[in-house]
Amino acid sequence: MRLLIQRVSEASVTVGDQTVGAIGPGLLVLVGVTHSDTEAIEDRMADKLVKLRIFNDAEGKMNKSVIDVQGDVLAVSQFTLFADASSGNRPSYTAAARPEQASAAFDRFIAKLSAKLGRAVPTGVFGADMKVRLLNDGPVTIWLDSDTLFS
Repeated sequence: MRLLIQRVSEASVTVGDQTVGAIGPGLLVLVGVTHSDTEAIEDRMADKLVKLRIFNDAEGKMNKSVIDVQGDVLAVSQFTLFADASSGNRPSYTAAARPEQASAAFDRFIAKLSAKLGRAVPTGVFGADMKVRLLNDGPVTIWLDSDTLFS
């Protein structure tokens, strides 16, 4: 599983002309699922995400988590996080999980995040053509890959 995490002042995702998810201050998380992901990995990644200290404390140091600042999380499934452009100019996506596996894993991940935050986590629409808007705060962008975190 791969997460691209952006600390945001606000973020939203639209499908067509309808906003399907929006948050104020918090985290926009792009979520990629691969074939070898398990429920244990989903849980560990959700735990890492909500405890990641990337919000400023009173002294301006990144020392607070999204839980500490009572921030929101907007999650968007994105298979292109597993793109492989090492050969040629057209990326391969064979490392990304098939849609049926990825959809179920994404839903479980969102349920785990919601439970850890104690509130619903808005999302995009799995498999849809989405437009994501964000105002990156910092800018702060963090990459988490379960292969490097838990191997």
